[in-house]
Amino acid sequence: MIDRRRHSKREVPWWLLAIALLGLLTLWAIVADQSYADIFRALSGGIVTTIWVTAVAFFCAFVLGLLVALARTSGIRVLREVATFYVEILRGVPMLVALFYVAFVGAPWLVDSVNWLIAPLIQLGWVGPLSIRTLDFTWRAILALTVCYSAFIAEILRAGIEAVDEGQVEAAKALGLSPWPTFRHVVSPQAIRIVLPPLGNDFVSMIKDSALVSALGVQDITQLGKVYSSGTFKFFETYNVVAFLYLVMTISLSLVVRLLEHRLKRGHNRS
Repeated sequence: MIDRRRHSKREVPWWLLAIALLGLLTLWAIVADQSYADIFRALSGGIVTTIWVTAVAFFCAFVLGLLVALARTSGIRVLREVATFYVEILRGVPMLVALFYVAFVGAPWLVDSVNWLIAPLIQLGWVGPLSIRTLDFTWRAILALTVCYSAFIAEILRAGIEAVDEGQVEAAKALGLSPWPTFRHVVSPQAIRIVLPPLGNDFVSMIKDSALVSALGVQDITQLGKVYSSGTFKFFETYNVVAFLYLVMTISLSLVVRLLEHRLKRGHNRS
């Protein structure tokens, strides 16, 4: 058994070699073939949009998910029930449906709510009413991804919080620590080590799901690929480049997550 483990650590996975070969062939085509080079230049602007939408949405989803996770682990029943309702509803709705709902229902409702809150300031003439045009489709897409992924992140964080030994929390209370210092100094350092790998996997999944924002006309990789291929009829070449760009981002991040998970396991075993 030990020899097999040592052997498995030394060998390079074939799937990674196959993907690396496909990546090199596509990269060579982009460099050597003018058609592929033109497609890459046409899609290069969408890379920034994809990364921007994913990074902002994931950060916001993490903050919202943390609040929901704290509510789910709260001792107040009303908070637990509301947070559980929120999580179960969003996890049961398809991502594309939620995207359309937030973009075309939630966003106008949010603008109307803000206008209602600042109505006295509007009447005094200090500020003007907000328009739905103020919230463009890029920010609506970010809002949709934030709301949808916050439910999944909340479950990951909840599991990490509940995985911390309850005896350590009781010991912190016995030492006179209030709930917030207990969470900050005792619970969160251990929970973060547990939840980092699944959070990394969620970030990779969000990069792939960000392609759905093309349904709103956001100029990401998928949308630019759709526009370019419909204008040139080079569907095969265009979507080869689209898939290549997504694979480079997702596989690179997946390898980083695996390396991080491996180091966390090594650190835990040493301790």
